[in-house]
Amino acid sequence: MYVIHQILGLSDEATEDAIYDSQSVRGFVGVDLTRETAPDATTLLKFRRLLERNGLTKRMFEVINAHLAEQGLFLRQGTVVDATLIAAAPSTKNKEKSRDPDMKQTKKGNQWYFGMKAQVCADAATGLVHSAAVSSANEADIAHLHEPLRGDETMVIADAGYTGSENCEELKHLDQVTWCVAMKRGRLKAIPEWSSWRLTMGRWKQRKPACGRKSSTSST
Repeated sequence: MYVIHQILGLSDEATEDAIYDSQSVRGFVGVDLTRETAPDATTLLKFRRLLERNGLTKRMFEVINAHLAEQGLFLRQGTVVDATLIAAAPSTKNKEKSRDPDMKQTKKGNQWYFGMKAQVCADAATGLVHSAAVSSANEADIAHLHEPLRGDETMVIADAGYTGSENCEELKHLDQVTWCVAMKRGRLKAIPEWSSWRLTMGRWKQRKPACGRKSSTSST
């Protein structure tokens, strides 16, 4: 329950609610609601303080990281790419009486944004950003992926917004790249819940053959 609390960035109360709301969270925590109730938020709070007083949080996550590395789920190579929106003032109350022509409007989820979009590439091993490119906010993530890539990548890890990267004309010269792109939500939901792919969110060992084929996408 503490691990869920940390990984998902939830409050104590939200972590308790997540156990009741999500089957996958219940499975991870190991709570069977037909036989028991979930630990409450106060219990989690006391447990977290106990860990902190005894300096166990760092040791706990060192063990978790070691386990992920053994299972092939810990990124140690490649380039991680993601896009982020950069907000700009939409007001026309300025000297020119107009908005910046380089800024565009786009919708993400149910929210509208006005500004630009940055494509950021970071080294998977160190987490350090090594390149970035800027485009209009209303352009697709994949449209400018070729700009921040350096050209010497052997593996690129990205979210579902970059589906089809391996087929883009601007990226076809990167024939040495293994594309590890997250599966789109609709496609993931189509996988039966009892499937090991669905239960483990696509473990690396199961994804590796798909990642190895330049024309395939897989779940990260």
